[in-house]
Amino acid sequence: MPYGAHETMEVHELLNEKMNMINHFSFYVQQAQLPELRDMIARHLQAAVQSYDQLVAYTHDYSAGANRQTPYGMPQVQPQQVQYGLHQPGPYAPMQGQFDDRQIACSLLSCHKNSAKNHMAGSLECADPNVRQMLVGSAVDCSNQAYEVFLFLNRMGVYQVPTMQDHTAKTFLHSYQPMQQGVPMNNGH
Repeated sequence: MPYGAHETMEVHELLNEKMNMINHFSFYVQQAQLPELRDMIARHLQAAVQSYDQLVAYTHDYSAGANRQTPYGMPQVQPQQVQYGLHQPGPYAPMQGQFDDRQIACSLLSCHKNSAKNHMAGSLECADPNVRQMLVGSAVDCSNQAYEVFLFLNRMGVYQVPTMQDHTAKTFLHSYQPMQQGVPMNNGH
């Protein structure tokens, strides 16, 4: 199998990260108290195992690239379902000992965000199109899973979304204007 040095090292790092994620999620699913959180962790754990096994299979058998799984779907959410604004956020500080559901969900979110970034960065170093596509698919999966965890935390009031005055946001973003003319063409001149 013709793996380049970059992709070999990237896949090595990502398999280690995915193994760590699987170990953590296995612990979290046992510790979580809320059934909704346990179910979400179990789904994410299953997706992580599938992604890990798929990449391992490909590193052992080049023909396994044809059997890629479809990415973890994006949660169906309308923008008005997200709760915006700060509503008496509580103080947070590191805690030692057993994790509560908030800490577990926040850890899930961090795992998924970092994994999405690392998978996308790894894909940019891959020459093998199958490895590249697996890593991009895993980045999308982790991004969608992170959004699912965000929605859970947002609904629970833990992940609050700061806002700014509507006028300030519009003034800032409306400073960008569309191009008035098409992209200049180089007609051989």
